[in-house]
Amino acid sequence: MDFEWVAIALGDVAWITLAFVLGFGARLIGLPPLVGFLATGFVLNYLGMAVGEVLQKLADLGITLLLFTVGLKLDIKTLLRPQVWAVTSLHVGFVIAIFGVGIFVLALTGAPLFSDLDFKRSLLLAFALSFSSTVLVVKSLEEKATMKSLHGRIAVGILVMQDMAAVVFLVASTGNLPSPWAGLLLLLIPMRPLFHRLLERVGHGELLILYALVLALGGAEIFELGGVKDDLGALVMGLLVATHPKAPELSKTILGFKDLFLVGFFLSIGMTGELSVDALLIGSLLVPLVFIKSALFYWLMIIFKLRARTSLLATLNLSNYSEFGLIVAATGVAYGWIDAGWLVVISIALSLSFVLTAPLTNRDDKIYNNFRHVWQRHQRKERLTDDQPMDTGSATIAIFGMGRVGAGAYDKMSALRGDTVVGVDFNAERVRQHRQEGRNVMRGNPSDADFWELVQRVPRIELVLLSLPTLTANLDALAQLREIDFKGGIAAIARYPDEEAKLREAGATVVFNIYAESGTGFAAHVAASYDA
Repeated sequence: MDFEWVAIALGDVAWITLAFVLGFGARLIGLPPLVGFLATGFVLNYLGMAVGEVLQKLADLGITLLLFTVGLKLDIKTLLRPQVWAVTSLHVGFVIAIFGVGIFVLALTGAPLFSDLDFKRSLLLAFALSFSSTVLVVKSLEEKATMKSLHGRIAVGILVMQDMAAVVFLVASTGNLPSPWAGLLLLLIPMRPLFHRLLERVGHGELLILYALVLALGGAEIFELGGVKDDLGALVMGLLVATHPKAPELSKTILGFKDLFLVGFFLSIGMTGELSVDALLIGSLLVPLVFIKSALFYWLMIIFKLRARTSLLATLNLSNYSEFGLIVAATGVAYGWIDAGWLVVISIALSLSFVLTAPLTNRDDKIYNNFRHVWQRHQRKERLTDDQPMDTGSATIAIFGMGRVGAGAYDKMSALRGDTVVGVDFNAERVRQHRQEGRNVMRGNPSDADFWELVQRVPRIELVLLSLPTLTANLDALAQLREIDFKGGIAAIARYPDEEAKLREAGATVVFNIYAESGTGFAAHVAASYDA
């Protein structure tokens, strides 16, 4: 046995244990566990520990798998919308101009760390601060099952555009063009049918896991060989298989690996350099400036005809600093453009921005609901056709979440109650597929206060079935039903016993545990078949 690896592993086990303790503590006080992971990195930094080999590999793998899953869930058409590419371009330009001038003014005063900055270097720092965190936003959207909602797709599209800008900067900063062989990367596009065919043949077990890792890590390696940023390769490979019906299953298969590896990433953020009083002070002072970024995002989205709710929810998700800012700053340090202390400053600003805005993201619907008249005052009269409050018409039964469980519930309720049933889902592709199959399904979000206000004014809905993919999404919908004092029946699905109690406490009148009841349903189906 290699005893050197044993020593490395034991050291990393101690770090991961501390990460668990602080992550669990963060959850207990209502913060995302990643805040505890970030705190762990700073504690270890203070204790004088350095990033270990295992931890660094976990961090690198986490980012690669994250971008692969982003690619799996990204609709390329979203990037072509002006609400994405134009908003991103204008936002980056405004932030660089505003932050760059502010940083340069501080440089002229001779403030610590600022004194060595000229105007170009000030703009470089402003560019690093213009990004939003792909890691935090994607994890938040996944937990709330809103990745496919309009505000989720807009936010992810903006993140991808920002990441592409970072990749262009990294390539340009080296002064080297991609390898002459980089053109061969275009051959991956005609190979797309092969990737799809293999995805069909690998089944649903360990081969599917390995295939996901081959696509993500293999894509990253191929792009790196071509002189292009490796993580971009993982994103492209995700895009190439995103349209396959098994793409959602592929994403769920590697979810646990991605989350585990990202723990290493968050730990490593706090260990990027030596802490100092000046770095802590400057990093803390940068945090409130994130709301300038927020105001610009919200204003630009409103201008581009997005509804106030969509603009606000996307903005709250994007209100943070980014790990890509660290990568840009690290490049500046490597080439001697900026002082290494700026890595620590941006790490602190990044971490504190997570602490500040994560609670806001968790309460985004409440923030909109409580001040809806204020937000709607900014809303333009002319809005996008796919960003209108939904109207369920004369339906009396609404089923939210039209996955396999929701579709089965829809078919059964339609057989019993006829045309009084409507299905609701925020995945446009899924809605289109259901409509082609003859179901009355519309696109919408169960946590949309504008929709529930309509239900309150015209109380036709008598029964609501919640078959959303996560507990958080179901609880958000129940909160909206409580807000309007809904008098009808509410049924919700659960996956674990502790979820049943939480759903009932939140107002569900009927809770169905899909795992516990699957055996009963199977037996009933078999008995009915034999009786027939």
